[in-house]
Formats: sequence, C-alpha cells, structure tokens
Amino acid sequence: MSAQPSARWVAQMRDTEAGRLARAADVDPVGPLWRGAQIFRLLSYLYALGFQLAINDDLEHRAVAWALFGLLTVWTAVSGVGYFVGFARNRYWVSVEVVVVCGLMLSTSYVADADWAWNNQTWPTTLWATNAVISVAILSGPVGGIVAGLVVGGTSTFVKGELNLNFGRNATIIVIVATGMAVGLAAANARRSHEKLSAAARIAAAAEERERLSREVHDGVLQVLALIARRGREIGGPTAELASLAAEQERALRRLISDGDASPESVLDGAGGTADVDLAAALRVFADDRVSVSAPADPVPVPAHIGQEIRAAVVNALDNTHHHAGPGARAYILVEDLGDDVVVSVRDDGVGIGEGRLAQAVSQGRLGVAKSIVGRIESLGGRVVLDTEPGGGTEWEFTVPRQLGR
Repeated sequence: MSAQPSARWVAQMRDTEAGRLARAADVDPVGPLWRGAQIFRLLSYLYALGFQLAINDDLEHRAVAWALFGLLTVWTAVSGVGYFVGFARNRYWVSVEVVVVCGLMLSTSYVADADWAWNNQTWPTTLWATNAVISVAILSGPVGGIVAGLVVGGTSTFVKGELNLNFGRNATIIVIVATGMAVGLAAANARRSHEKLSAAARIAAAAEERERLSREVHDGVLQVLALIARRGREIGGPTAELASLAAEQERALRRLISDGDASPESVLDGAGGTADVDLAAALRVFADDRVSVSAPADPVPVPAHIGQEIRAAVVNALDNTHHHAGPGARAYILVEDLGDDVVVSVRDDGVGIGEGRLAQAVSQGRLGVAKSIVGRIESLGGRVVLDTEPGGGTEWEFTVPRQLGR
C-alpha cells in the first residue's frame, strides 16, 4: 500500500518549480562550469574560515567580524546550492552577490584599523571574493568578468586607502581581472560549442526524417506514378494524356524531395560555404522512367554552394529536354569524379538543337541557356561543352573544379 503514495509523490515532485529548474540546469551549456565553480566556492570558504580564526584577535571589532562571517557563511551555502541546482543562474542573483561581496570587503574599514587593512587582504579574503567575479564571468562572458574583476579589485584597493602600483608586491587586482576574463572566455566557448552541436543534431535529425520520408515516397507514390506513366504510354489513346500528367507529377515530386534534401547542407553552408555535399546523391533523385543517372558508388563530395549550382544547371538542362527534345525523349546523367574536378554530363536522345537556334534565342532576349546553364557553371570557374546536331540529340558537359579560383 505504501508504494502507491510514494509513486504519486515522486510524480508530483517532477512537476514542481524546483524540479523544472533542475531539469533545465541539466541542459545548460555552461552547467559544468557552474558546478565546478561551487567546488572552488567551498574551498575558498574554508580558506576564509581559517583566515578568520587566525586574524580575529587582531581586529578592533571581533564580535561584528564574526557576525558578518555568519552572513558570509549563509550566503556561501545558499549561493552554492542555487548555482549548482540552477535557480540562481540569473543576472539578479549575480548582481546581489557582487553587492554582498563588495559590502563585506568594505566592512574591513570598520572591523580593523587602517594599518591592518594596508598590510593585509580584506577580512573576507580576496580568494573568497573572487567567487562573485567567477559568477559574473560564467553568466556574462569575458567582458562581464573583466568588469566584475575591476569592481571587486577596485573595492579591495579602496579599502587599503591607496593604490599601490608595485604589482610585483600587490597583484591582487590583476589576478582577479585575469580570472574573470579566463572564466568568461571558457563560458563563451562552451556556449558556442553547444550551439554548434545542437545545430548539428537538429540537422542530422531533419536529414534522417527526410531520408525516411523519401524512402516511403519512393516505395509508394513515385513507383505508382511511374507505373501509370509507363502503362499509359503503352496503351496509348486517351490514356496517353494521363501518362504524361503522371510522369510530370513524378518529376515534380522527385525535385521537391531533392530540394528538401539540400536544405541541411544550406544550413551548414551558412558560415562560409565550406560544408561538403554528395553530388552523386543530389543528382540520383532525378532518376525516373525518362531519366537515367549513372554515378560512382562512393560519394562525390563537393562544397555545398558548388553542388547547388551544378544541380540547378542540371535541372535547367532536363527542363530543356522535357520541353524541346520531343515526345518520348530520354535523358541520361553521368557523374564523374576526376579528383580536382567533377564532370557532369546531361545527354538526351531527342531532336537536337538546330544550327543557329541558340544565337537566335539570345538575340531575342531568351537567355535561359546562357544564364541558367552556362552562366552558373562559369561562375564556379568551370567550363561548359555543348554537343548537338539536328536529329542527333543534345549533350551538355559541365567540368567544375572542386575549389573556386583553381
């Protein structure tokens, strides 16, 4: 009987605010830094306690010093738990910590005389005061850490009543500022790394889901459309129009899938176009009953922006085949990996391009071939060869270097 109430109690605790914050802390990219900093907090507190026991008899107001040390103890315990669990990781709590630390450091002027303050560190100890600088640095990065270091270090200098420029003897402020900068840089790097890993995980998940959907579409819808197109052409008559529509929809669906597959690489390429894509896989999606694709079994990696431009040129070449090569014309795509270069050939067995037709199209302002095909490849530093004759089909050959400017 006791097991059921216990289970309900655990379930209720999972929905509490503390439980939510604890779960959120687990995914904090700088969570390990926060937790590691609390170990330093504990060690610095033990040092501050030893220092207090050692110097308390030298202070003018010993009872006040112990009362303030009690406040220091409470703050250390509450902040340590808050930062470790996660509910204190916000600018309000961190700001209060800086105020508490600086206030305790300033109290040195009351509990001790000027000579003692000049010859010693502030009574809470600079080591313990550095906790505030570390908290700001983890939350705000290197700039916040440096500013907090200047504030805490400046408070220590103010308590001494004089700025000692002999940093060989008094390097407190330098050490505090350097600590804030170093911890802040570590926190900033941790957040950047986490963002990159999260983006990569999202891209991988999206790519996996697209691949699954592509398989399902290929095994179902695409095969049915291909079957309708093939049988409709075989039967002829009124069904030929249905076959043509089915073939067109099949090609459109394949290109839609191809566009979806390209999006992860586009995201990866946003930082400068250095991510690689498999050109062979990007062009295989065009295969259907009227388009054959031949490519190496191994991936053909190219930078994403190069792959996208080659793919766009192939799309335009296939569109020309569909609209101008004649009914029943088939297209053949060949991908070759030559090391420094990749070669893509798009050939059809249609009616070919008559002599002077391309020049006539350009003179009439129809620049589809010039811009959509030749212009794309030449912008990549590649070259285009067109081989065609009336009745002999058309072949486009794109030779593109893997690196721009080579």
